[in-house]
Amino acid sequence: MASPLRRILVADDQAAIRDALRLLLKGEGFQAVPVTSPAETVAAVQKEEFDLALIDLNYTRDTTSGQEGLDLLAQLLATEGAPPVVVMTAWATVDLAVEAMRRGARDFIQKPWENARVLATVRTQLELAGIRRRNARLEAENGFLRRDCDDAAVVRRGKGGGKGEEYVAGSVSMKPVLDAIASVGPADAPVLITGENGTGKGLAARLLHAASSRADKGLVSVNMGGLSENIFESELFGHVKGAFTDARADRVGRFELADGGTLFLDEIANVPMAQQAKLLRLLETGEFERVGSSRTQKANVRLLSATNADLQAEVAAGRFRRDLLYRLNTVEIHLPPLRDRPEDIPALAVHFLDRHVARYRKPVTGLDDAATRALLSHSWPGNVRELDHAIERAVLMATNERIRASDLGLWAGNGAASPGGGSSSPALEDMSLEEVEKFLIQKALARHGGRANAAAEALGLSRSAFYRRLQQYGL
Repeated sequence: MASPLRRILVADDQAAIRDALRLLLKGEGFQAVPVTSPAETVAAVQKEEFDLALIDLNYTRDTTSGQEGLDLLAQLLATEGAPPVVVMTAWATVDLAVEAMRRGARDFIQKPWENARVLATVRTQLELAGIRRRNARLEAENGFLRRDCDDAAVVRRGKGGGKGEEYVAGSVSMKPVLDAIASVGPADAPVLITGENGTGKGLAARLLHAASSRADKGLVSVNMGGLSENIFESELFGHVKGAFTDARADRVGRFELADGGTLFLDEIANVPMAQQAKLLRLLETGEFERVGSSRTQKANVRLLSATNADLQAEVAAGRFRRDLLYRLNTVEIHLPPLRDRPEDIPALAVHFLDRHVARYRKPVTGLDDAATRALLSHSWPGNVRELDHAIERAVLMATNERIRASDLGLWAGNGAASPGGGSSSPALEDMSLEEVEKFLIQKALARHGGRANAAAEALGLSRSAFYRRLQQYGL
């Protein structure tokens, strides 16, 4: 039996706009139901069911302020069974559209629009709405979440039920993360993953990709914190031979490599302001040009991004475009720091222990009580990544079957274990240069609540230099 047509309510006081959208949507298999005023819009939603509403922000009473549209949005959201709402405007600034999203709109479209952009927005919002409705059934039928142990939830995702990514997360604070991954993983919507450095944003991105319809295609990752501004465009968009001095051959960029799959941009806050407009254009149209070429190419990618920065603060400071932020965070998933999920620490430690014991073929069977107490008392400024590296170090250093507190090397102070298993920091003169540098980075991260940018500034390091050291020391 054929699927019913998706019904989309189109609210605009201009007949030409209503007709254009009706024809565009009809050509893609959607049924557009036109209305001309806020009152008609509310009446239609109260009487009938719609899958989506496209509403103008300006009507005949006031053609510039957008207040009529904001009032209409509030009325729709207060109506039982209201569909997701996408706002449209030709006169308002981006700030007004952003305000509509703050009040509950799912996305916005600026007039004059590009047909591809309208259709992409409609498809994304319909897909997200459908996923929200079907989430419980999908979880039961597909087994996306499986509780495999007593004290932790292990999320596994792999094609055909095979081995895939694992996420150990049994704490209450991680439940919203697991629910969000299950809900939006199958969609093509952009997802912004936030959280302190080392909380597992990359793993969350891999789980989202593995849960998507693009899982059999590539996941291409780019650490934006490690890109200098002069190579940014070439790295992402590629270049042609002769585009600049060292361009000795054509190069395929990351967007082109990810065509048909997923692109993960880590540390998205580091995108230079001058390049953000090009990134925004790609998100809206899928089009880009290689450096040195005038030929426009298209890439069909699902974009995931991550940051440990406060992007709202970056917008306020003029370092990040507001419209780009609202393209990236159609859905936002926030990962809590490890200090907020202490009940997960023992299970995570065992998970990492099993992996590193198998890797290094060491006869280690577990952790003694003092080592477990040291793990639970540590402040973990480097979060899950720091725990992983601490367990790896302990496996390498262990001389007994069970890991001791001294094997862990938790020297960050602030409740951390010292080499002797106590709570005081070691003397600097007893540390190597690398240990001192790691110690100071850990202290800076702890002092600034895990915010890498603030810690880097306090230490007088550039972002890229700081991120290289975080990777070097497993923080």
